[in-house]
Amino acid sequence: MKIESRLAQIGSVSEPVTGAVSYPIYQSTAFRHPQLGQSTGFDYARTKSPTRSVLETAAAELESGDAGFACSSGMAALQTVFALFSQGDHLIVSLDLYGGTYRLLEQVMSRFGVTATYLDTNDLDSIAEHCLPNTRGILIETPTNPLMMITDLERICSWAKARDILTIVDNTVLTPFFQRPIELGADIVVHSATKYLGGHNDVLAGLIVTKGKELSDKIAFLHNSIGAVLGPQDSWLLMRGMKTLALRMERHQYNATKMAQYLYEHPAVEDVYYPALPHHPGHDIQNRQSSGNTGIFSFRLKDSRYVEPILRHTRLIAFAESLGGVESLMTYPAVQTHGDIPEHIRRQIGVDDRLLRFSVGIEHIDDLIADIEQALAAAQLEIG
Repeated sequence: MKIESRLAQIGSVSEPVTGAVSYPIYQSTAFRHPQLGQSTGFDYARTKSPTRSVLETAAAELESGDAGFACSSGMAALQTVFALFSQGDHLIVSLDLYGGTYRLLEQVMSRFGVTATYLDTNDLDSIAEHCLPNTRGILIETPTNPLMMITDLERICSWAKARDILTIVDNTVLTPFFQRPIELGADIVVHSATKYLGGHNDVLAGLIVTKGKELSDKIAFLHNSIGAVLGPQDSWLLMRGMKTLALRMERHQYNATKMAQYLYEHPAVEDVYYPALPHHPGHDIQNRQSSGNTGIFSFRLKDSRYVEPILRHTRLIAFAESLGGVESLMTYPAVQTHGDIPEHIRRQIGVDDRLLRFSVGIEHIDDLIADIEQALAAAQLEIG
């Protein structure tokens, strides 16, 4: 069955009693036992609940994994995965990284003796050079946030597997509709499901998908033990959002490509970072390992003085953090999403005071272009 059909049918054939097309929200935290030593399969909602289980099964199937785990946020999903590692373990991590992940690694996991080295994860020579005897995992964002750096997943996963190094891929920005890292050799996929999977800026959630029984059992233990699980209401909201993922991602991609092309040719813009553009580094790799492109990109202005008036003058496009919703959002990474990364590191990777990140929604592209056009014009008029 094609992925579009599987998405639309999430939960629609799982309720055996009433035949409800929309799977019910089971709010209960406790479940009766038929008798001593017997269980319905549900005992306590932290361990397993009916609504969440339907979501987790769907997530595993969509990502070609063996088990899925729904968490209370994307960061909760990462924390659960990081709990696989022990004191003295070393991780290799994508250089251009979401600031919240950097914060979790440097300010939390470091206190437990887990260290990280940040590298361009498409540079295998650099990875090999920095790989240590205690390197236990590689965390890859591809495309990265916000500079959209691309990693050749099949190549890096193959290298890691030969050395018994765990590969973890953050697939938030492409989703399983456009990219399935486990099919390319990854061991674990994580999502901030708040973003494209939920798709409506109304649910906070994270997902983990694992490959292999041993790894799945370890994550199941951690998921239950840490307890940062997704509640039934949010599980239902996430499933509802995922039903339209295919339609939304196609529109996001179309709009983002048109907008990126427009900005690339604008005289106030120095560069645009979007894998669909032929000049983008990793464009060919992206086309080979993914079936499409995401709805976010970043662009660098020629003058940092344009930033404030652009953000002030947009009308349809909201100045707000997050990404992946149906509404268009613009973010200033240097002070928002990547504010926890030290300035010298941000500048080294290119997250400077001229960079804006644009999460392009599903509005009509003509309206979006008109909005950014008038905001740019207003900024140029103010600055001169």
